[in-house]
Formats: sequence, C-alpha cells, structure tokens
Amino acid sequence: MKTAVIVFPGSNCDRDSAVVVEAVTGRTPAMVWHGDAALPPVDLIVIPGGFAYGDYLRSGAMAAHSPVMREVAAKARAGVAILGICNGFQVLTEAGLLPGALMRNAGLRFICRDVALSVERDDTIFTRRYRAGATAVMPVAHNDGNYVADPETVARLEGEGLIAFRYRENPNGSTAAIAGIFDPARRILGMMPHPERAAEAVLGGTDGRALFEGLAEGLAA
Repeated sequence: MKTAVIVFPGSNCDRDSAVVVEAVTGRTPAMVWHGDAALPPVDLIVIPGGFAYGDYLRSGAMAAHSPVMREVAAKARAGVAILGICNGFQVLTEAGLLPGALMRNAGLRFICRDVALSVERDDTIFTRRYRAGATAVMPVAHNDGNYVADPETVARLEGEGLIAFRYRENPNGSTAAIAGIFDPARRILGMMPHPERAAEAVLGGTDGRALFEGLAEGLAA
C-alpha cells in the first residue's frame, strides 16, 4: 500500500500518522506539502490532525483551498481512499468531499480525552478489522468537533449506512452522536477521534491500529 500524508502549516499529527502507516505496511509514506500541486501514485491519502493555517478563519476552511486539495479531490474522483482525521475531517467537509460541518463543541471548551466509539459497520476498507456494534476506544482532541448537518443529510447518512462511528457518550454535541462518516462510495472516511494515537500499547491503547491494518489489507487486495 502506497500512502501520502498531507502536511499543512499547523499540522501536528502528520508524523504520528506516518509512523503508524509505516509500522503496518513496512513502507514509508510520502509527506506532501500543502503547496504542492501534484501527488505521487498512491492507494491512500491521509489528511492528519492539527490546526491547519492556525484555524484562523474557520477550522479547515483555508486548507480546503490549498493547491494540493485540488489533486486530493481529483484522486477522490478516481477512487483513491482518503482518511481525514480530526482537522482532516474538517478539511474534507470544507472541501465538499464530505457533507456537513464541524462546529464549536457544545460546551465551548477544548476536549482532550479518550472516548468510547460504536463501530457502525464492518464491511468497509476502513472498518473491516472491527466488528459491527463493537466498542473501540480512541482519544479526541478538538475544539470544533460538533458535527452538524441539515435533517435531510442526516437522514441520508443514516439510511445509506454512511455513519462509520458514533460516540457511546457524546462529548461535543454532535448530531446523532456522529464521530465519523463515509462518502457514498465508502472510499473516504472523516472522523474526529484519533486512531493514530491509539495504535501502540505504549500510547495507552491499540484500538486505532485495526483501522490502519484493515486499510493495508483492503487496499492490497
């Protein structure tokens, strides 16, 4: 599996994501700067967590217009798998690659702690190493993780099985306790929790590693 990790000014989980990908696949990901207008041939693109452009305008809004995002959108149309984590999820919604938006947490405070997630389905490249209905524990670290969408969009996500993860106990006010969603082809996943921060026992848990292992299997098939 060939992977590219996008790096924005303010990214702070790019290396974390690269370390996990290399540990799982044995291949070093390409670290692609936001100003680059081209991507190498890859099977997976990771848009990592952090504070792209300092979140000075709106989380992910400026990053969505970076030169590299035009290429990310083109790769998405070609069927390349894309994983957006935390700020990466925000970027994907701002770029129109996923519906809805991430707003300020309901409590108006930054949240940084482990959360329990419900795995909603296990038949995608991202979730194939989990069991539907199982609980996975991963950390969140966000100020703008409150997922919102209009009722029609939420109904579509529910009806088409496009919700990937839900919070067991909603920490931020997200509509329907949504923690992560797919695009209609289930080749794009945006999620607020950090699987890369739960990929080694020394970090406090390994529930996130299964996501990367599933991708390695699914994309190698």
